[in-house]
Amino acid sequence: MADSLTAPTTYAPPAAFAAHAHVSSQADYEATHQRSVDDNEAYWREQADRIDWFEPFQTVKNVSYDPKNVSIKWYEGGKLNASYNALDRHLATRGDQTALLFEPDDPSTQETRHLTYRDVYEHVCRLTNALRAMGVKKGDRVTVYLPMIPEAAYTMLACSRVGAIHSVVFAGFSPDSLATRILDCESDFVVTADQGRRGGRTVALKQNVDKALEQCPDVRHVLVVKNTGGDVAWNDAVDVWYHDAVDGQPAEAEPEVMDAEDPLFILYTSGSTGKPKGVLHTTGG
Repeated sequence: MADSLTAPTTYAPPAAFAAHAHVSSQADYEATHQRSVDDNEAYWREQADRIDWFEPFQTVKNVSYDPKNVSIKWYEGGKLNASYNALDRHLATRGDQTALLFEPDDPSTQETRHLTYRDVYEHVCRLTNALRAMGVKKGDRVTVYLPMIPEAAYTMLACSRVGAIHSVVFAGFSPDSLATRILDCESDFVVTADQGRRGGRTVALKQNVDKALEQCPDVRHVLVVKNTGGDVAWNDAVDVWYHDAVDGQPAEAEPEVMDAEDPLFILYTSGSTGKPKGVLHTTGG
């Protein structure tokens, strides 16, 4: 028994690798953590300087943990956009570098793709323009029910560019679970795919959405990515092919100017211990 409790072996990283790390040693990590505790506001002001702001913030944080008055606000007065920070500010220096590496579930059916910052930027801008053309605007809620494909990243970034609040629902969830989340956040726009692939199995995403919408009469559009090419039921009044929507759209789109406390996305708990609860994340918080 004593042998099983011996200290684990530690392997130091190569010196050349450590030299380029943001945190190069345990001592550096501990010092940084201690500074974040001792001078919390100065630390987070420094972290805020790592991203681009359209307008500077006036206050780092304004919080109350009083059980009768819980209030948590960060970077009040600041204006920014998450999509701009993820893409636009990198184009001049990293435009041709890989930003997204897509490895398909089955390489025999889809190819591995290396997408540069400029590739992703153009895809996101075309989708942004398509969403705006379909009436999606700042403050709207968009439910994202997609497999692990590049369009999932494009959709989240396009929503943030429009100023819409995205809610990602795990593509393995049932129609009832999807409907619960659509209704709770009052979403009227869904982005999905014809089908997904997971572990070699086909997942009937569009079919699940159609079933969920029987409980969600307020959904006005379902944007569908042609991922596998599988047959799906179609409702011309609601359903729109993703490729039809983005084809011909300009590859540039102005980002919405968002307040630091404007909502960015809603992420739901699993619901394993009761009704799923939506956790709201702000843009700069």
